[in-house]
Amino acid sequence: MNKKKILDEIFKRKIIAVIRLDDNDKLINVIKAIYNGGVSVIEITMTVPDAIKMVKKISNQLDEDIILGVGSVGDSKTAERAIQAGAQFVVSPFFKKEIIKIAHKYDTAVMSGAFTPTEIQKAYESGADVIKIFPADVVGMKFFKAVLAPMPYVKLMPTGGVNLDNAGEWIRTGACAVGVGSALLDKFAINNNRFDTLTQNAKRIVASLTNINKIE
Repeated sequence: MNKKKILDEIFKRKIIAVIRLDDNDKLINVIKAIYNGGVSVIEITMTVPDAIKMVKKISNQLDEDIILGVGSVGDSKTAERAIQAGAQFVVSPFFKKEIIKIAHKYDTAVMSGAFTPTEIQKAYESGADVIKIFPADVVGMKFFKAVLAPMPYVKLMPTGGVNLDNAGEWIRTGACAVGVGSALLDKFAINNNRFDTLTQNAKRIVASLTNINKIE
């Protein structure tokens, strides 16, 4: 899929699972578990051992419906290597124009981190497809409403502060999608191979979106 199609799917599905693991041998089981629970957009962070190699290794082993991207990307070379390995979107915790430029060279979606209205605007003007507000738990949902009032053209996504029950509330405040890590990917469950717990967590966070949609 090209950049536009990837973004359309992300905005439709709304949940991005942010995976940080010390043991990459469990990566496929983790992805399959949350996919079985309804979460199908996956961000493998650069903190996962051999992250880019793992993207290349597993991209052809997963269901075609899964959208696989990379996170915690700090420079354009890493972004390029990840895209060449099969990443369909790139996420950075901060704004760096060179990362946006290299992602768009390959028609790949890019999400740049920002924290203030000025940073958000700079990232937007530089071509970031989505602005990742990180850490979002510091500013909260009211910040999203306040920023989007004068800047309704930006696509904001919170990471940090998203849990299994409030994802729908973030969307309701104006977020285009949410990034969720530890709340979804319970470390104790993973360490003990309780992948069924991850499936239940995924179902719960997906349900939070469904419930909000019903209210609306």
